[in-house]
Amino acid sequence: MGSVLVINLEAKSKRNTLSKMKQSSRRKKGKLLQNLVREKILKTFPHLKKKDVAVANTGETGSDIKLSRTAKRLCPYSFETKNQEKLSTLYSWFDQADRNSHKLMAALVVKKNTRKPLVVIDLKLFFDLIE
Repeated sequence: MGSVLVINLEAKSKRNTLSKMKQSSRRKKGKLLQNLVREKILKTFPHLKKKDVAVANTGETGSDIKLSRTAKRLCPYSFETKNQEKLSTLYSWFDQADRNSHKLMAALVVKKNTRKPLVVIDLKLFFDLIE
């Protein structure tokens, strides 16, 4: 029984440490990733203007990257960005795919019950493919 109590205390302590990040820091962290994707789109399609690719405001519904009609024709994707530590398992799996790739490009396929399979690839590779 004692060990169960210790595990619960450790889990609670870890949870409290994770939640100490300020809301403003969380927003800033999210904006950094949104801006990275925005810049990748603009670099991949140099004839697009900055006004063609916008970053959504915090709490705004819809995609995190707002594309103009022209941008949607060139880049027909809806981008949802997540910059969180919760994704560490996904990164571990991707690292495993990368280690086993033998100089091929790594791709991670994940599937949850009753959901369609998803493929996770490197962001640079994604933009190289759609270029």
